[in-house]
Amino acid sequence: MGLMDTLGRIPKILEANINAILDKCEDPAKMIDQLLIDYKRDLADVKKDTAAVMADVKLAEKKLSDCDASIARKQQAAENALKAGNEDDARALISAKQSLETTRESLAQNLAVCRKNAQMMQEGYNKLVRNIEELEQRKDAAKAKISLARAQEQITNTAAKANSAVSEDAFNKYEQKAERMLAEASAAAELDAQNISVESLTDKYAGSAGDVSVDNELAALKEKLGI
Repeated sequence: MGLMDTLGRIPKILEANINAILDKCEDPAKMIDQLLIDYKRDLADVKKDTAAVMADVKLAEKKLSDCDASIARKQQAAENALKAGNEDDARALISAKQSLETTRESLAQNLAVCRKNAQMMQEGYNKLVRNIEELEQRKDAAKAKISLARAQEQITNTAAKANSAVSEDAFNKYEQKAERMLAEASAAAELDAQNISVESLTDKYAGSAGDVSVDNELAALKEKLGI
């Protein structure tokens, strides 16, 4: 980008409204990234051309200062020539001084243009720097909002799935299944208890039947002893 191109672009940079640009786009985050690319590219060109224009100002100021010094010298020389009685020399010096004064007008105009360009370039450069800083801040904020929105969306979807999975019908179904499992467990416990009772009775009476021979022998011993 040349200096004239940069000077032509500066007014657009100064008039640019970031809020208006972002309000019109569908994807602010994407637009911020693109604007940052554009502004950072422009910033390098504007910085280079601003430095060049500021150098032009310094050169123009020096030329004008040198011209003023020459005019002052011609004026002083003309006065000294007249004092010395050399009117022709004084006339030549005054003519040269007038020529320099004409040149000075052009130099002064050139300096004014250089200063105006430098001021505009500096304003454009400063605006670009502010735009980039603002966009960097808004980029972070936009990313945070996107992350928050995605997290909220995920939470909402998860909650919807949870509500769908634990519906009233499903809850009733699981409750009935739990009640049946409890009933089956209770029935199994009763069966186990009955089985234990039967086994106890079997042991009891099976043991008494085994002791009949002992009772008979005891009765016979009593009879023998006359008891």
